[in-house]
Amino acid sequence: MNCSPVITFIEEEQRMTFVPSAKWDQYLTMIDPYNWGAWGVFLAIAISVLGASWGIFLTGTSLVGGAVKHPRIKSKNLISVLFCEALAIYGIILAIILQNKLAAPLHPASYPEPQDFKAGYGFFAAGAIVGFSNLAAGYCVGALGGTIALADAQNPALFVKCFVMEIFGEAIGLMGVIVSIILSTSMSYAQ
Repeated sequence: MNCSPVITFIEEEQRMTFVPSAKWDQYLTMIDPYNWGAWGVFLAIAISVLGASWGIFLTGTSLVGGAVKHPRIKSKNLISVLFCEALAIYGIILAIILQNKLAAPLHPASYPEPQDFKAGYGFFAAGAIVGFSNLAAGYCVGALGGTIALADAQNPALFVKCFVMEIFGEAIGLMGVIVSIILSTSMSYAQ
């Protein structure tokens, strides 16, 4: 018989039968809260960089394609690429904040305190919030940046008017950073 704290297997006539030894609501508390915090750091960086790269891809393809016929659009439409890079920096900033709040457990052999679980889930949520808001902002800024580049190639007067929309797309990522910082500053592991 193989035993673990989560899953138990029972051998019956050369067959393995799965018998869960915990209820589904207990699985979240079986994962160490410090692990939840580390996953929050990972999500903040990984998904933010994914959103930034997606936006750069969307902007860059339209920008390069439009610059073949109208080379003048190359320089001023690079602002869209810089906006996308700022999204990755937002994720890195929050990851640094979360990493500084992660601490080693005081008593590794004992069961974590409820405050540890609150902090772990909070750091995970903060990382997920900033990551997915930057993913959405990356798509928004990328799609708008590509469209603005092509519109600017046709009519240069449209650049400033359309650029305001791109700033509002960037605000999605900035809002996610603000919410995540507020959430993470109210959390801490037990001392």
